[in-house]
Amino acid sequence: MNGTLLHGSWKITRIMGIPIRVHFSWLIVFGLITWSLSTFYFPEAAPDLPAVSYWIKGTIASLLLFASVAFHELAHSFVARRYRISIVSITLFIFGGVAQMKGEPPTPKAELRMAIAGPLSSLFLSGLFFLFYAAAVSPGVKALFSYLAQLNLILGVFNLIPGFPMDGGRVLRAVIWKRTGDFFYATRRAATFGQRIALFFVFFGLFSVFMGVPGSLWLILIGWFLYTAAQTSYQQASLQETLSGIKVRDVMVTDIVALSPDVTIDEAVNHYFLKYGFGGFPVFENGSFLGFVTLKDIKKVPREQWGDVKVSDVVVSHSRRWEVSPETEVIKALELMLNEDRGRLVVMDGGKVIGLITRNGIARYMQIMGR
Repeated sequence: MNGTLLHGSWKITRIMGIPIRVHFSWLIVFGLITWSLSTFYFPEAAPDLPAVSYWIKGTIASLLLFASVAFHELAHSFVARRYRISIVSITLFIFGGVAQMKGEPPTPKAELRMAIAGPLSSLFLSGLFFLFYAAAVSPGVKALFSYLAQLNLILGVFNLIPGFPMDGGRVLRAVIWKRTGDFFYATRRAATFGQRIALFFVFFGLFSVFMGVPGSLWLILIGWFLYTAAQTSYQQASLQETLSGIKVRDVMVTDIVALSPDVTIDEAVNHYFLKYGFGGFPVFENGSFLGFVTLKDIKKVPREQWGDVKVSDVVVSHSRRWEVSPETEVIKALELMLNEDRGRLVVMDGGKVIGLITRNGIARYMQIMGR
């Protein structure tokens, strides 16, 4: 899910060294919330103000609401850093925010503290905005802080619902993990419960639609999102458990089929890609590894030029960040492939290429081992 969010997002700032990104879906919700507040909420709460004032307050309220969501995620990130878990980025999107972390919490206690930090931060902001509301004199300003106090209260309480991967679901995982000592089992159980919570939202939302209850569609969308997120978390936990303890040396291919940079694309396709069925090949010149050439690279070249263009013209030059050692855990190699959008990595030992590891190879290994 995080990877998908990153593809449609833009970096807007950096806080505590953490990139803050905005997904394009955030812009849709920002516009809807601003419009709703400016045309309905503020005119009803403060009817004597000019129209431009409503739009200004609606915009400010929307910005502060999403700043509150970012603060919620930063609270998670602050605690995570205390346990030396790196934060890749925080992305604001249609349903709130997501902090992408490198790694999982080391202990149930760490998980509990990380999970509870978000809701507590939202409840803190709710109390803070309530104090501003109580001190304000202007009806428009009071309406602004009243809205922010209520929304942060809802955000804090809602996230405590024990539906993984929400914060309450992570608290549930921490409790199960503490009792059983099995992180993967705890994740699967919490994710299963999260799917049930999500289905409740979906069916309750559908029922509310027929009853004419306002906001029913949002319940359905939230339920669908939570179900998808919980299902993804379940699959990731199962994959991590299956690959736990498996090293790259157990999965890598040592019988390397390589291309020469002087081979034409036409020859590469007919004698390598079609013959072996691989999606990419390493390119070597005089024993020196140059990089990989893949079908995606070849398809960028017009078909009529395949006989003239050489592999050296389309090879993607190698980068050291695409290297792994034979002792690297397979799950770490897979995470690197996903983060770098690579289908294969080179296995290096003592400065020499000793094999390759691919996504298809990992899938085939799991299939052969009956996992």
